[in-house]
Amino acid sequence: MQLEGSILKMHTELVSPVKYTLPLSENLIEMNDLIGKEISLNFTGQINCISCGKQTKTSFGQGFCYNCLQTAPEASESVMRPELSKAHFGIARDMEWAEKHDLISHIVYLAVSNEVKVGVTRIHQIPTRWIDQGASLAIKLATTPNRHIAGIIEVFLKKHFTDKTNWRAMLKNEIIENIDLVTEKEKVLQLLPKELRKYTEPDNSTTNINYPVQLFPNQPKSIGFDKTPKIEGILTGIKGQYLMFQDDSVLNIRKHSGYFIKMKF
Repeated sequence: MQLEGSILKMHTELVSPVKYTLPLSENLIEMNDLIGKEISLNFTGQINCISCGKQTKTSFGQGFCYNCLQTAPEASESVMRPELSKAHFGIARDMEWAEKHDLISHIVYLAVSNEVKVGVTRIHQIPTRWIDQGASLAIKLATTPNRHIAGIIEVFLKKHFTDKTNWRAMLKNEIIENIDLVTEKEKVLQLLPKELRKYTEPDNSTTNINYPVQLFPNQPKSIGFDKTPKIEGILTGIKGQYLMFQDDSVLNIRKHSGYFIKMKF
């Protein structure tokens, strides 16, 4: 079968293993069904901005044209650095957008892969955010009324934890063993000043995440459509937003949002 369209990041559903669906314009492809099979992804050379839809020669920030990177609210600096959000002061690229995305409850969390990571996400993005990062285990630390406060908590905790995911270790399935996230949470909260500790999330449940993988790469090699327009091989697994192939090559789908491809499977 051959389908074509613009890639967007894969939709996910928290079941065991995670269910992945790839949007290809109006097509939705059940990716779990393709694991163990040969697939071919052929980039046509066309890239469309995921914000305005216009064709662009170069994609910025996982799918934006340059103009939207500078002006679109979903590409603002507070997306990557929540502490910079000023929506609570009435300052934003688009206040209507900010009211729906910044001025809502946010979760500060701990996630486990090869090390313990601290992160921030909007409350409705749980557990999607954890899956997109390839976390194997996660727990909520705090619930805040807006993005800025969540970012301030994260800044405090980044002195003690990373806020980045080591993608190579994640794809090799290098996971810390025998870690008690509830105990870790108790320790972490003591690192916060009293005025921030009041946002502590009472829910101490942990989320375990299993991914549909037949074979993890020994030495993952990142590939992309800009240098390799045609990517093909046997799909051996999916973790985070990465497709894994039998030859140890891995493709970050989210990085190529807006790329128009022809897919055979």
